[in-house]
Amino acid sequence: MTCVCEQRSSERTEVCWPISVWHPKALRFFNGQSNNVSNNGALVVLPMSVPVREGQDLEINFPRTEPVAHKKGQFARIKKGRVIRVDRSKSLHSAKVRVALEFYDR
Repeated sequence: MTCVCEQRSSERTEVCWPISVWHPKALRFFNGQSNNVSNNGALVVLPMSVPVREGQDLEINFPRTEPVAHKKGQFARIKKGRVIRVDRSKSLHSAKVRVALEFYDR
């Protein structure tokens, strides 16, 4: 029997939203999608080719719709986070990697 302990400190909300991730070591953006988001972090899905590993710092850009951007004054909500888990389990239908991030610029 395996016991998995929940370590989240805040509730996550399923949000499938296009994102881009700035990877400072690769010096480029990678496009992906959010899976779920909380005040403290997010689970994002990126292409399998992204050179991501635990402990790295990334910048996640959540684009805003035009009306929200005009109201907030910018076209993206930018969050900085640290990679806390990388799941490269292969699926028959997808060449994606799931990346759990903990925000540190709350």
